[in-house]
Amino acid sequence: MRDEFTQGSRVGVLTAQPLDRVLDYLAPEGGCGVGDFVEVPLGPRKVLGVVWSAGEGGYDIAKLRSVNRVLDVAPMGADMRDFLVRAADYTLTPLSAMLRLATRAPGLGGGPAMRKVYRRGPATPDRMTDARRRVLEVLDSYGDLAFTMGELAGQAGVTNSVVKGLVKLGAVLEQDSPRDLPYPRLDPARAGKVLTEDQAQAAVQMRAGVASGTFGATLLKGVTGSGKTEVYLEAVAECLAQGRQALVLLPEIALTSEFLTRVEARFGARPAEWHSGVTMTERRRCWKMVGEGGAQLVVGARSALYLPFRDLGLIIVDEEHDSSYKQEDGALYNARDMAVLRASFASAQVVLASATPSLESWANARAGKYARLDLTSRFGDAVLPEMRAIDMRAEDLPASRWISPSLQAAVSDRVAKGEQALLFLNRRGYAPVTICRACGHQIGCDHCDARMVEHRFQKRLICHQCGESKPVPEVCPSCEAEGKLAPVGPGVERLAEEVAELWPEARVAVLSSDLFGSARALKEQIETIAAGGADIVIGTQLVAKGHNFPLLTLVGVIDADLGLQGSDLRAAERSFALMRQVAGRAGRAQKPGLALLQTFQPEHPVIRAILSGDEEAFWTAEAAERKAMGMPPYGRLAGVVLSGPDLQAVFDLGNAMAREDAPLRRIGAQVYGPAPAPIARVRGNHRVRLLVKADKAAPLQAALRAWSGQFKPPANLRVQIDIDPLSFY
Repeated sequence: MRDEFTQGSRVGVLTAQPLDRVLDYLAPEGGCGVGDFVEVPLGPRKVLGVVWSAGEGGYDIAKLRSVNRVLDVAPMGADMRDFLVRAADYTLTPLSAMLRLATRAPGLGGGPAMRKVYRRGPATPDRMTDARRRVLEVLDSYGDLAFTMGELAGQAGVTNSVVKGLVKLGAVLEQDSPRDLPYPRLDPARAGKVLTEDQAQAAVQMRAGVASGTFGATLLKGVTGSGKTEVYLEAVAECLAQGRQALVLLPEIALTSEFLTRVEARFGARPAEWHSGVTMTERRRCWKMVGEGGAQLVVGARSALYLPFRDLGLIIVDEEHDSSYKQEDGALYNARDMAVLRASFASAQVVLASATPSLESWANARAGKYARLDLTSRFGDAVLPEMRAIDMRAEDLPASRWISPSLQAAVSDRVAKGEQALLFLNRRGYAPVTICRACGHQIGCDHCDARMVEHRFQKRLICHQCGESKPVPEVCPSCEAEGKLAPVGPGVERLAEEVAELWPEARVAVLSSDLFGSARALKEQIETIAAGGADIVIGTQLVAKGHNFPLLTLVGVIDADLGLQGSDLRAAERSFALMRQVAGRAGRAQKPGLALLQTFQPEHPVIRAILSGDEEAFWTAEAAERKAMGMPPYGRLAGVVLSGPDLQAVFDLGNAMAREDAPLRRIGAQVYGPAPAPIARVRGNHRVRLLVKADKAAPLQAALRAWSGQFKPPANLRVQIDIDPLSFY
């Protein structure tokens, strides 16, 4: 039972505005209850809020304003409120900012009005213009999904009149529709694929966990291509059969399309979607239906964790090791860790699935905090690819080339057989540095301490920190020498030029996030490659995640040493996971695969571990090294980034914080720094970092709160605390 408040009684309302407290109001006519979404007056505005508690008191009741109205949406459950409070405490984020994450859908205060929506019609126009074709392509690519006029015109990049013209011709249908409808029911009783013996055993255990109705965490570790998805879809089926809701988190939008097709084949209908590629209309529908129970399954990005589920029974975190799950701006959180927290409050099961788990999840499974299920062989006839190193010290390669003779021969062999080859390089653009051969000047960003990356396809230099871009200059900005600017180092665009020279007859596809204007365009390219529409694929880390290319039998990693440089705590772990994931794209059908790693350090422990395939030995060694240093997951870290326009003021605050560290010393924590951040200026702001290191059991958040609370920096100086940082930039 939830607390109810009669008209005129005090209620505490939490708003998503940047205030540090719950505000007192009077309950409206008809009353309200804890968890109700309400509209309240705040100054001259009307804002969204949630009834959080009874009023605090201490104010003259005659001066309190009344709640305007209770919104026509399902109340926020106690489990969700508890989760937001705990997540705010853990990440040191204001509770109002956490509520903002949980209410990111447009028009929540609107009623159940009708609206005009547009779908694909049966007719085809006699005269097909480019604008008309774009409208019809958008409708065809989204199946039976309906669009408002503004959404359809915006997606297609046309005016409303183009859509109206297609309506008159019958190529587009205009319909009246309620704003928010339940999603089609999924059928958990439909038969899934026939499982192998180890898949079936894992599925039985996961179904049992879901059926228990209690909290539990499971690490599902399976080699690439082992059918992890089919196994956890069995857990989803059990969850739906229990009448509860399920959430599947994916690290990339590009993975969503293929996954939705698999879900539809398994359950007979498409689930709800929640990610940046979804229209605003669908976001509102998804948010409301999740709260009402009209959405059984949601497939989404990390922010889907903050949807107001009525009865959440299962969370799947696919590719749980992926750094995309870490939110790096605004409210800083790791969706993998928050998924475990969310499940604990909802008495739900959480499944962390990966071929190369994070060291944190591996250690939790080893300590017995998580159950662990292993899938050790590929599904069907597919076998794991053979992995070999190409020692670049022994290769005869010109300075301006990056594809070794050994790799070139292997690619030629596969292309001649009608198979596909993937060349992997984790660098977007054409070249990472543009240098003047006359004076040595490197072209940097005007607003950041970062080199600008040449993107030759766009004929521009782009800063990958702030997004600033400018044309490639004709003369050196420093010495004004003409014709002396030269690209240094390879990016995927430069690699594409080399491939075109070596294999002029081959069909080449480049997969890099910055080359596609929309998620739909990227999805179409991936589908084209999977259908055999390319001979050689060139890709960044985008291609390492979950895609299935049946004809791909060779993977060549151009610079396997790239991630091993620098002092990043997780450099070895990231390189190991990325190389294993990329190699796993090869040989996923009947034909065996081969992965070749070009390296100047074939004796490096990480390269040796990748080639040997002895993953447990790698994690055991990595864990021992971290434990000896007291580093995560055997110790705790918090990153503190100070930024502002005045470098001296930023450093002065950093030095003061380093000196006044008594609250941290009391829990045995150490402060390192201040030091310039590796990228010391971004968007015109100077950046300085401190690092706080503490024992695993230390009450770090309370100490950080007391420590940072000693300082009141000016408005133009920002202090950002990142609990459990993944990035040190």
